[in-house]
Amino acid sequence: MPKNISVEGISTEDIAYITDEDAERLSKYLVRKGDIIYSRRGDVEKCSHVTEREDGWRCGTGCLRVRLGANNKVSSVFIHAYLSHPAIREWIVRHAIGATMPNLNTSILSNVPVLIPSDDERAIIENIWWHTTKKIVVNRKINQTLEQIAQTIFKSWFVDFEPVKAKIEAKQNGQDPERVAMSAISGKSEADLDQLPSAQLAQLAVTSALFPDELVDSEQGMIPKGWSSQIANDIADVAIGKTPPRKELEWFSESDDDIRWMSIRDMGVSGVYAINTSEYLTEEAVNKVNVRRIPDNTVLLSFKMTVGRVVITAGEMLSNEAIAHFNLTEDSPVSTEFLYLYLKQFNYSNLASTSSIATAVNSKTIKNMPIIIPSNELKQEFTGRVESLFRKIKTIQQENESLIETRDSLLQKLLSGEVEVVQ
Repeated sequence: MPKNISVEGISTEDIAYITDEDAERLSKYLVRKGDIIYSRRGDVEKCSHVTEREDGWRCGTGCLRVRLGANNKVSSVFIHAYLSHPAIREWIVRHAIGATMPNLNTSILSNVPVLIPSDDERAIIENIWWHTTKKIVVNRKINQTLEQIAQTIFKSWFVDFEPVKAKIEAKQNGQDPERVAMSAISGKSEADLDQLPSAQLAQLAVTSALFPDELVDSEQGMIPKGWSSQIANDIADVAIGKTPPRKELEWFSESDDDIRWMSIRDMGVSGVYAINTSEYLTEEAVNKVNVRRIPDNTVLLSFKMTVGRVVITAGEMLSNEAIAHFNLTEDSPVSTEFLYLYLKQFNYSNLASTSSIATAVNSKTIKNMPIIIPSNELKQEFTGRVESLFRKIKTIQQENESLIETRDSLLQKLLSGEVEVVQ
């Protein structure tokens, strides 16, 4: 489906499945290794190269398939690299049909002009594209693992309250609550705890002592004793972005000399940190329309059309009116990492919708979102554990942005003849 398509490959996250019966009925939509898949609407410039893993899958209704001829002497790796070139992607968007949402069809794709370099040049392009893209994919998988580690700790401590519940159960069973909580925190059996180095065991004991041994009732249900439930606007300055009048084109830019302007679509492809945006606003637009500037290391949340996308800003930027900014201060009871993970797991279906057409909540609802706040000591302990994970994630994302820029720039130079292939 379109949501599974990216230049770097086909994602299986939230992928749809069909029965064998449906697969047989849809057999003419089968994809083969070497095919190139496009989205028919929306992000029409993105295309995925079908690998051996996806061979035999089916092409969804919202997608278009490009298949090279049987006697074609140009590899699909080169064609995918060529079609992913920024200039060709821009050509496709420019020729797509539809003012509000671009739509792609087979006629448009059939007319894409293709420049075929010499065999040696194609070999160089394919090699650079393949290996750079592979590195980007590996980096993204590493970041997914790092984020999952942080999410697992967060869920155990602040959603499922596992250490607290372990203490409660231990007290009921006549066991040592601290010892059982240490086991829950470390994921090790009580017998294995004694095999740990003394320093690690001592740190586990310190962490265990930070969790209470009782749950109390609150507006958000049962929460650990001593914790509180506050609304978002009490722990952060919650602000909303703006969009200048679209008909006044002078306010919008695609130059990175201007100010990055985040959209929900940008949030969907950014990863944990928002580094790049597809559009920019001029300084004049920011001042004229009074667009709120978003500081570095600020958590953003989408709350219109697509509710629940969460990112952290990497540097100052702006956003449209469908995105909320949670600006923390030194006095805020939570950290950026805590708030990011909290909003990632939050059940947004519990928030009242204000639109019968599309999923949406209003800014007042966002500002009144409930946030469960642990003790300051436990918050600091948790942040200390995950800060290094987030630093690694940010570093790897920045490396990937550099790899993409280098890959696309070199591809452009090779295709334009600026860089010659020396044999």
